[in-house]
Amino acid sequence: MRKQRVTYTSPLDALVAVSKRLSLYESQRGMDSEAFFDRYQKGLIDDDADSLDWANAYQHYVALHQQLESQLRVAA
Repeated sequence: MRKQRVTYTSPLDALVAVSKRLSLYESQRGMDSEAFFDRYQKGLIDDDADSLDWANAYQHYVALHQQLESQLRVAA
């Protein structure tokens, strides 16, 4: 699997894109991303390429979500 770098014009655009990726993994594995990540961190899920990508996408989602929340608090 070849990785590609995508640049977004805003954190919101990036959040939407990452959310779509997470939704695909959730549909394929029948588990929400938060539950997956908890089990992954506990070593209950193998470190295959898809799991690693899902874990990275979830961490990116959390970071983007926190960034947007912070920006909204400042703007309010």
